[in-house]
Amino acid sequence: MATIWWIRKDLRLHDNPALHFAVEKGEPIIPLYIFSPADEAEWEIGGASRWWLHESLQRLGESLKEKYNSRLILRRGPSLTAIEKILRETGANNVVWNRRYEPHAIESDSEIKSKLIARGLDCHSFNALLLREPWEVKKGDGSPYKVYTPYMKASWASADPAAPLPTPERMPAPEVWPHSLQLDEFALKPKIEWDKGFREVWEPGEAGALARLKKFSGASAKAYHETRNLPGAKTSTSRLSPHLHFGELSPRLVWKVLKGNKAPADLSEGSKTFINEVIWRDFAYQLFYFFPKLDREPLQKNFESFPWVKDAALLKAWTRGQTGYPIVDAGMRELWLTGWMHNRVRMIVASFLVKDLLISWREGAAWFWDTLVDADLAQNSFNWQWVAGCGADAAPFFRIFNPVLQGEKFDPDGDYVRRWVPELGGLPNRLIHKPWEAGANFLQVAGVELGVNYPRPIVDHDRARLRALAVLKGLAK
Repeated sequence: MATIWWIRKDLRLHDNPALHFAVEKGEPIIPLYIFSPADEAEWEIGGASRWWLHESLQRLGESLKEKYNSRLILRRGPSLTAIEKILRETGANNVVWNRRYEPHAIESDSEIKSKLIARGLDCHSFNALLLREPWEVKKGDGSPYKVYTPYMKASWASADPAAPLPTPERMPAPEVWPHSLQLDEFALKPKIEWDKGFREVWEPGEAGALARLKKFSGASAKAYHETRNLPGAKTSTSRLSPHLHFGELSPRLVWKVLKGNKAPADLSEGSKTFINEVIWRDFAYQLFYFFPKLDREPLQKNFESFPWVKDAALLKAWTRGQTGYPIVDAGMRELWLTGWMHNRVRMIVASFLVKDLLISWREGAAWFWDTLVDADLAQNSFNWQWVAGCGADAAPFFRIFNPVLQGEKFDPDGDYVRRWVPELGGLPNRLIHKPWEAGANFLQVAGVELGVNYPRPIVDHDRARLRALAVLKGLAK
């Protein structure tokens, strides 16, 4: 007899309820990861996430071997077929896993669980991904929240999430191991070396996640409310999002480390602000759970007829960081080179796409899905709808970010722009966010040739803003 520990978005040993349950049963444990793009419906894993997944699986396999003399068994999907095959090979009688909450995953998991139980197997699933299950925080009438602030208050008013479980001290191994594919057979790494920047800034895996949490949890967490909007500051954000997305880090551990046993009123403002962002993550999953078309249909139904613009040239300029607006271009280049973008800049570039260019939020969500190492379907869909003004608790469409003013406010010294748009580095601070206003002398000294080594703005923001407002006015009729 043995237990199959089916691993998905829980690439860790600490606070892993499925693993903990398997260890408590006392039977040999077979850690199993199934690579099955077909199970992901139309949302097959993007390029940046594939790179991260490769690195994380490699590190998890190394940890299992070093700590328990265990192995990570790798198989290809479909998941049900792969599980049934390994059950036949091993004679295992238990399958445990931690839940996923995307609609296609819920449907697939329900089918798998029902078929395995019908065969007489013992199956158990757990929450390892969120602070609270999507159905746990609801309004008094039992309906889901559609506005974040009352959801956040209700979450704080609830009992603390369960305490994180410790890393198991032991993991019984089977006498005979089933066959495993080699990780390289999944072909997750890019064929061209565009991931060089990823390797320079990220350490995927549980050890990297715990180290980053430890580094953030001190002074950076306390100052988070003041620095989180400053993309030029090196310690302005936690960079924990990809670790949370892949389950290398438990959100309950984040809660414990930052909150401990303190009452909310006794927390530093920075720590409370960061915890609120973890609650925002839960909120996105709650919405996706109750509104399963969030990834493709606007929650605000009047936006179904929005006349989005189809313009391949403008979209390409945006994806390549060639819009002529430095803060936008800096963000898009940071994304391409590192697989990540500062949160404030994500809002700026998203607003520019959907409001200055009138290109659909779906196009932006698809690009982020492919290029972000923290590409999370619930959050990606929710956040893009939020910026576009068509989702739950959405920022109104008429709230249109001015990319120049946003740059001047949140990158006043131009540090962020100079890092990612180095061709503008010689411009003075007062001009770096609007190089088209620099005189010929400034441009010449800085080595900037507009339209040659840096583009002129692809749209005039003031005119684009008026156009967007006019479209919105027509939509409201």
